[in-house]
Amino acid sequence: MKKIHNMNAVWIALVIITLDRATKYIIESLMEINQSIPLIDNFLHLTLIHNKGAGFGILQGQRLFFIIFSLIVLAVVIHKWKEIPQNINITFPLGMILGGLIGNLIGRIFLKYVIDFIDFRIWPIFNIADSAITIGVIWLVIYLWKK
Repeated sequence: MKKIHNMNAVWIALVIITLDRATKYIIESLMEINQSIPLIDNFLHLTLIHNKGAGFGILQGQRLFFIIFSLIVLAVVIHKWKEIPQNINITFPLGMILGGLIGNLIGRIFLKYVIDFIDFRIWPIFNIADSAITIGVIWLVIYLWKK
């Protein structure tokens, strides 16, 4: 497997953070809370909500818990940085997870909520950071399972 330098995880994280924060800023600038705009009728909508919990709206009001948890995850990754294998199947999903974690952490710290807006109507409303975390975790689990 082609090796990739761990610094690329930082670049991937920065891209995710930038996309996440930019989309949240644009959506919140253009929409009112709980407003929904159909992009593909009855399938894909933009629906602005302020999520004070985790994915799927669970653990509402546990802001401090999520901030502390996120900071612990970041501290562990930084502490173990040099031990992380230089492998694209670890570095890329790790960058996605870190970018998503930081993207949502910014909202939790500065806004006291996470901005969610991607609404498929059959799934809880989510954002770019949530997508990056989910894809990164699934990628890592599949890679490590096969290994």
